[in-house]
Amino acid sequence: MTDPRLKRASVSEQRKYEVIRAPIITEKATLITEHNQVTFRVALDATKPEIKAAVEDLFKVKVTAVNTLRQKGKTKRFRGRRGKRVDTKKAIVTLAEGQSIDVTTGL
Repeated sequence: MTDPRLKRASVSEQRKYEVIRAPIITEKATLITEHNQVTFRVALDATKPEIKAAVEDLFKVKVTAVNTLRQKGKTKRFRGRRGKRVDTKKAIVTLAEGQSIDVTTGL
């Protein structure tokens, strides 16, 4: 039985591009591609159903799960002054068996 909170969300064409900011291409993100997972930087106010709908519509794939995490910005010093990096949100998207996204190419 599926979770009622993850039902199909209708997302406008413009919102799809606002939700999915960029793919994350790091060593760890590359390792999880073996498990049919892709990592994206997403908008702070994006919800899991919005992320799922945006990825399915933009990349024409079937998404089985979306895990999100918020990364608080670090407090750093620059020339003696305190500053803070921006907060970011990441989404780890699990794709259906046999599906894949090539993040090295553009949309």
